[in-house]
Amino acid sequence: MGLTVGTRLGPYEILAPIGAGGMGEVYRARDTKLDRDVAIKVIPAVLAQDPERLARFEREAKVLASLNHPNIAQIYGVEERALVMELVAGETLKGPLPLDTALDYARQIADALEAAHEKNIIHRDLKPANIMITPAGVVKVLDFGLAAVTQSSDPSNPANSPTLTISPTRAGMILGTAAYMSPEQARGKVVDKRADIWAFGVVLFEMLTGKQLFQGETVSDTLAQVLTKEPDWEQVPAKVRRLLEACFQKDPKQRLQAIGDWRLLLTDVQPLVVAAPSRSRLGWMVATAVLAALAAIAGIGWWRAMLPVAQPLIRFSTELAPVPGSANGYRIDDTIVGVGQPGTFLTISPDGTRLALQAFDLTDRKILLASRRLDENRFTPIPGTESPASAFFSPDGKWLAFFGNGRLRKIPIQGGAPVVLCSAENFPSGSWGDDGSIIAALKTNGGLSRISSAGGTPAAVTELAEGETMHRWPQVLPGSDAVLFTAYTGGGAEDANIDALSFKTHQRKMLLRGGEMARYVAAENGDGYLVYLHGNTLLAVAFDPRKLATAGTAQPILDDVRAIGQTYRGDFDISRTGTLVYLSGSGEPARSIFWLDPTGRTEPLHPAPGFYNGL
Repeated sequence: MGLTVGTRLGPYEILAPIGAGGMGEVYRARDTKLDRDVAIKVIPAVLAQDPERLARFEREAKVLASLNHPNIAQIYGVEERALVMELVAGETLKGPLPLDTALDYARQIADALEAAHEKNIIHRDLKPANIMITPAGVVKVLDFGLAAVTQSSDPSNPANSPTLTISPTRAGMILGTAAYMSPEQARGKVVDKRADIWAFGVVLFEMLTGKQLFQGETVSDTLAQVLTKEPDWEQVPAKVRRLLEACFQKDPKQRLQAIGDWRLLLTDVQPLVVAAPSRSRLGWMVATAVLAALAAIAGIGWWRAMLPVAQPLIRFSTELAPVPGSANGYRIDDTIVGVGQPGTFLTISPDGTRLALQAFDLTDRKILLASRRLDENRFTPIPGTESPASAFFSPDGKWLAFFGNGRLRKIPIQGGAPVVLCSAENFPSGSWGDDGSIIAALKTNGGLSRISSAGGTPAAVTELAEGETMHRWPQVLPGSDAVLFTAYTGGGAEDANIDALSFKTHQRKMLLRGGEMARYVAAENGDGYLVYLHGNTLLAVAFDPRKLATAGTAQPILDDVRAIGQTYRGDFDISRTGTLVYLSGSGEPARSIFWLDPTGRTEPLHPAPGFYNGL
């Protein structure tokens, strides 16, 4: 190894060697500024003299910097001829694994590849050795050093084909590992994202069987198997055979074309079924958080047109029980939830599959965020989200942004280190746009600001008009061409207007008087509706996002939408897919829980209010 223990590269002190590969040497190091361990990948001095090698090194830095995903090891910076990267604790991926575990890891690998492919980046060396599993079961895809930004080229011209270096002892780097290469990659042809899909299939096969699919005595023998061998389908469960067949098409034109479609090829996928909530161990129940698809209220005629897609009704409820001795603490099953200001308790992901809310850690006595998928029956706390307020998802649902301790931060939904984006004052709120920017209320008595989701200096977006006290509850409209927000002249909905600001024309427009917390939901035909609160009532009105104009009269959807511990205002959120999540009830004990069916009729979910025996 080229560096010795104790060597300093800027603020990084080398602690120990980790390993070496075709792209360089890797060390564990200590970041003396931020007091954390990192991984440092260094090009050996003899290879640093090679312009082509240095160009590849610089490309890796740019590739990694552009990939910001919870299942991809992050890059922190560049120091001399070294990459400073996230040090991933855990073990290298190994099989055989139970089917459910393998599919969970496959989902995370596919998510990582999909994020890269969306940026026209291919990995080209996906293999178990480049996949780590953390102690929490989170997959981290490593080493995009062989990645190539897809460029248009003429595949018929041999000059456009990549150089295939097979010997690991040569100064050039190995463009792929033989056992995981796609046939076109093994032939030295131009490759695209379908090469990663082939490798994904090989990795999944190995996860399930514990056996390397293509192997020979020599590299040439292994490549020959890649080009000619057909897998033994009897070795893998029937559920994944169709998927693997689609991944192992030797002609890339016949192969699975998009990694995000992998789940569609599982032969026995069942609709998501939400498990019934368990009874709390505490005595009596109070208000409920109720989650239901908007299809549940399709009986209201004017609302029917806004339903995004025809989909099964998802019904989910969870009971809140007060924690003795706590003014604003409630238990949801085994999770204690804490309450901030109204409108900030819960949020749903844009695709409508995941719910996040504030929780109280009884062990550490801290309030933090917790999340759960709708097909799960338990909330999972997210470490690093202490003292949260006003959380909101990124457009892809893979990050949560939240306020707390005077900062706006973001954190991967699967867990990881929080990233500070900027400073913020009390009573904040925000929305993450499709363009990668966040519009947020950062000042207690001020307008909205724009901040990059990568962090930086906020820039003012709105200014308070005469008599206004604050701007709150922004929602960046799809396409990031405009933002909705609530402008207050006092403290309640009667002193508020719902406004819109066009980023194209820089014109501000008042949409509604006497309402707050507006959310836009798109309809199938391109139109949509504004859903907003007035007191404890949720209303909706037709809205054209292109003209930033409402039409017709607002109609009530739900009454008694509230926040925990509050008798006014409420907590609700709506996904882009049309899933509504809200808190129902006044916060007083012994309230009934109701479902609203498509005809508008209500029925209790539980027996009459009263005491439940502890279990």
